[in-house]
Amino acid sequence: MAVHFSKMHGLGNDFMLINAVRQPAIKPDRKQICAWADRRLGVGFDQLLILADSPDHQADFLLQIYNADGGEVEQCGNGVRCAARYVWRKRLSDKPQLRIATGRRVVALNAGKNCSVCADMGPPDFSPPSGLLDDADYSSEQAAYCCRIKGQSLRIGVLSMGNPHAVLVVEGLADYAVDEIGKQIQALPCFPRSVNVGFMQIQDRGAIDLRVFERGVGETRACASGACAAMAVGRRWGLLDERVTARLPGGALALSHSGGGEGVQQCGAARLVYDGLIA
Repeated sequence: MAVHFSKMHGLGNDFMLINAVRQPAIKPDRKQICAWADRRLGVGFDQLLILADSPDHQADFLLQIYNADGGEVEQCGNGVRCAARYVWRKRLSDKPQLRIATGRRVVALNAGKNCSVCADMGPPDFSPPSGLLDDADYSSEQAAYCCRIKGQSLRIGVLSMGNPHAVLVVEGLADYAVDEIGKQIQALPCFPRSVNVGFMQIQDRGAIDLRVFERGVGETRACASGACAAMAVGRRWGLLDERVTARLPGGALALSHSGGGEGVQQCGAARLVYDGLIA
């Protein structure tokens, strides 16, 4: 069956978006997703997005998200911005604010300037019951946890932004062993469903540099939920102000978070690259 799709990206984090509102619903298996994700033989993407009508009144649309390895995931900050941009560009809705349901949250989105979209990603969840950790040593909530990787002790913040994140503050980010350390943190038994690992270098209280090693993808050009997680950890550790610019390899995100149980706001570009058809 031929499938109409759109190629989109948010700061270089790229997507194949399938409109299941105006064409028959599709449920691709892992093999099909991996074939589409192949950058030589398929469309090529970090994530596959399937946009559908919401089954209830809590949201305007439902967004299913799959990583390039075929595994379904709960959240994608760049992906949900691209989905909102798609909805407005294709005139699926004329609402100035959209509510898009992902795996575990409903995200509120507004159009910004110059192809940007702003999203309220909801509050960070630092509690162990969020399902991020299952080791007895992590049975109670802590501001930071320690783990040993290659003989060194690393201090990490662990939280959910609708999907799991571990955040480290590092120096020398440009040369940091993101792939090596990221893989080892993902493989820790305390992360039974793996984790997105963010490496944050703080430039000042209003600016960070960030690289993210994403589960099921590897290092990505940008991870907006990872940037929100880094912001939440930086605020909790008293390192960042309420408004921060996060510089990622693919571009910059504007972040804001007052702390506590308030939502983390992110604003950045979301672009349509082309529309296509694949068999």
